[in-house]
Amino acid sequence: MMTEEGVSVILPVFNDRPALEEAIPRSAAALSEITDTFEVIVAEDGSTDGSPEFVKAWHQKDPRIRLLHADERLGRGKALNRAIASAHYNTVCYYDVDLATDLAYLKELVGAIQGGADIATGSRLLPDSEIVRSGGREVASRGYNFLVRTILRSRLHDHQCGFKGFNRDRILPLLDHVTAPHWFWDTEVLVRGQHAGYVIKEFPVVWRQGPGTTVRFKDVFSMGSQILGLWWHLHVAKD
Repeated sequence: MMTEEGVSVILPVFNDRPALEEAIPRSAAALSEITDTFEVIVAEDGSTDGSPEFVKAWHQKDPRIRLLHADERLGRGKALNRAIASAHYNTVCYYDVDLATDLAYLKELVGAIQGGADIATGSRLLPDSEIVRSGGREVASRGYNFLVRTILRSRLHDHQCGFKGFNRDRILPLLDHVTAPHWFWDTEVLVRGQHAGYVIKEFPVVWRQGPGTTVRFKDVFSMGSQILGLWWHLHVAKD
């Protein structure tokens, strides 16, 4: 049975064992300052680096830490869809396991959802945001978000920040239409949410580029193609 008062946090993971060693205890500590009722779901997507065993060991110590394992790689988007559906609480958040977004903002993320927003998202591109990353990635990010705002008519500034919250009851029907299997998932959720009239809160965060990234050139190219594909579905196919 779902308990609305609690908070579910999802950590999407693919061969991220070192990052998990920090993310799990820091997540539990941050959540403990917000609520007495929470869970941390590690959406582990076919990892081969011992991540599943590490999370199972944590679960033995703290049942609020639980593993959602996939035998084969689903892709980040599908893994998140699956994890949100399996969440025990109606306030569901996810953030990247490298903790690039400062967890001091978790309280604001949770508060936005419990205050009535359907979706909440951290932003690296608002005037009060603070970011540290390489110049190349900064240019690519701003260019990508410009295209989303221009082609898909989004009112938001940052569509790919890995720090989002959802009202589970509201987001599940929307996810039935979200098909992006990997990195474009964030953009598709935000754009479809706007088209559906959802209440979305975007707020500035402090963000630091992690030591590595799994975003590859072919991912960037694919996301550009998916912008056009989503435009087609929204304005021509109308799915």
